[in-house]
Amino acid sequence: MNEKPGRLGVGIIGAGHVGPILGAALAGAGHAIVGISAISRASRDRAEAILPLVPILTVPEVVERSELVIIAVPDAQLESLVQGLAATNTWQPGQLVLHTSARYGTAVLAPAQAAGAIPLAIHPAMAFTGTSLDLARLADSYFAVTAPGPVLPIGQALAVEMGGEPLIIAEADRASYAEAIQIATAFSTSIVEQATRLLAGIGLEHPGAILGPLLRSAMENALGRTSPERLDLAGFDEIEQRQHPLDDDREVE
Repeated sequence: MNEKPGRLGVGIIGAGHVGPILGAALAGAGHAIVGISAISRASRDRAEAILPLVPILTVPEVVERSELVIIAVPDAQLESLVQGLAATNTWQPGQLVLHTSARYGTAVLAPAQAAGAIPLAIHPAMAFTGTSLDLARLADSYFAVTAPGPVLPIGQALAVEMGGEPLIIAEADRASYAEAIQIATAFSTSIVEQATRLLAGIGLEHPGAILGPLLRSAMENALGRTSPERLDLAGFDEIEQRQHPLDDDREVE
C-alpha cells in the first residue's frame, strides 16, 4: 500500500492502448503504480515503455497489491474477469475497482462490490494510440463517470487527476453513451479511409496531410452547430490510424 497521505497504490489489469496511459497519468498526479498485468510481447513492451520500472505481475497479484484496480480490457472479457476474481476471493473490502468500458456501468462490477470493493466506471471519450501522445490529449477529453452516489466524487476526482473533465452518466444511459461513441468513431474512420484511398489512387502522396485541415474544419463546423463553445480538434491529426476507444485490446493483457 502507498504510505503517502491521499495517494493510492494503483494496479492495472490490461496493457493495451488504454491501461498504461491512464496509469502514467495517475502516476503524474502522485499516485504509486504498484503493478500491471501483460501477456503478449507487444503488451509487455508497451507497459515497459509507458510505465518503466513498474513490475509486470499476474492479475491476482495486481489485485492483491492495489488500493485502486484499473481494469482496461475488452468488453467481452470484463464480466468473466470480474466474476473469476470474485470466485477466488481476490477482491478486497474497501478496494476501489474501476473499469474503462464505455458500454458498462457499475453493475458489471457487482461480484467485486459484493466482496466489499467500491465500483467505478470511468471511460475516457478519446481514441487512444497507446503511445505517450495520449497523455497530452487526455487534457482535452471528457471522462464518462458512473458510480454509486456516495462515491461519485471519487470517480470525478480521479477523472480530473487523469487530466480530463468528468461527465456524469447514469447507469441506465451507458448503452446509449457507448453507441454514440461507437458511431462517431466508426463513421470518422470509414470516411477517412475511403477519402485517403481515393486520393492515393490518383497518385497523390501523403493524402492524410492533404485531408487533415479539411477534416478538422468540417468536424469543428459540424460540432459547433451542436455547441456554442469553440472546439479544439488539434488531436485529429492522426487521421490514417485505426483506433479502438471501446475495446482496449484483443486479450487480457
